[in-house]
Parts: sequence; C-alpha cells; structure tokens
Amino acid sequence: MRAIEADMVSCHACHATVRIGEDPGKGEPHCPRCGEALAFRDYTSMQTVWALVIASIVFYIPANLLPMMHVHTFAGTQSDTILSGVLYFMETGSYLIAAVIFIASIVVPITKILILIYLLVSVQKGTIDNPKKKQKLYLFTELIGKWSMVDVYVVAIMIALVHFGGLTQIEAASGATFFLLVVVTTMIAAMKFDVRLIWDNAQKERDG
Repeated sequence: MRAIEADMVSCHACHATVRIGEDPGKGEPHCPRCGEALAFRDYTSMQTVWALVIASIVFYIPANLLPMMHVHTFAGTQSDTILSGVLYFMETGSYLIAAVIFIASIVVPITKILILIYLLVSVQKGTIDNPKKKQKLYLFTELIGKWSMVDVYVVAIMIALVHFGGLTQIEAASGATFFLLVVVTTMIAAMKFDVRLIWDNAQKERDG
C-alpha cells in the first residue's frame, strides 16, 4: 500500500510523513513539525516549473552573449563573456580553470535545463518507463545546481581582490546578472518539481 492510499503525505519542506487525519488544524492541513501546507500532489507545480525553465532559457541567451565583467586598466577596458573567458584561460595555459568555468557555466546549466524538460514532458505524456532513472536524474539536477554559481563566485572574488592601486579595476557586467538569474530560476524549478508525479505514472500502469 502506498502512503497516499493510507491518507499519509510527505511534507515537501521537511520530508516528515504525516497522516492527514492526524492534523489538528482546521481547513488546509499543515505539517505538525514545520507548519508547511500539506498536499498529496502538487499538480500546479508543472506549470510553475515550465514557466521557470522557459525563463531560464530566455535568461541564458544574454548571459552568454553579454560580457560577464569589465576589466579597466591604464591601457583601456576589456570585456569578457563566459566563452571568451574560457578561451583566455586556455590561451594562458590555465586549462583547469578554463575547464571548471566551462563545465560550471555552460555544461551544468544546459544539462539541468534539458533534464527538467525531459522530466516535465515524460510526466505530462504519462510515460511509465524507468521511474528509478528519472528519480536519479531529478536528484542529479539538485546535486549539480549549486555548482552553477562557480562563475558568479569567480567574478565576485576578482572584483574584491583585483584592485592594484587604482591601476586595475574589475566590475561585474550585465551578463553576470543574467547568469545569476539562470542559476536562481533553475534551482527554484528543481525545488518546485513534484517528483512524486513520476511514480504516479508507473503506479497507474501497474494498477491498469
């Protein structure tokens, strides 16, 4: 028997398992441990996640086209995008830094967006194949999501440290703002996705 068939629900916030009938409150049931509203399934999460994923795709375009930072020196001003920054570190022999920035700023966001789209489409189409694989993919998006912030951290650290007597100054550019929006929207999208919907499709196939 599944928890939903026993009137039990897992709190999306603290993951406590609560029997709805035991909730002492009136009206909408709430978790007795953290106070979060309880629901067997959050079907509205699909629309929310779709909106966030689409927004992250829109933000990701200027994040790559616009410069991440401006470097002001006595010789002039140089602006670097994510890709030009990767190429710069490769040209200077800093292959490890180039690889980290490339993976964190290009591979990770694209991978996370594609996985979320795959999960959304599979749930909406009612596909029932490999629910465990889909569960692992969802957990993978949560695991890699925080690494998208590496590029933002690099810019922030360089702004704080690289300022030599007024000769060199680094400031964040508009590309960094859009990239931060990509990171935030994809992280929230992963949090809002109700992974229980994946298992509901598999259960319908077994019951049918």
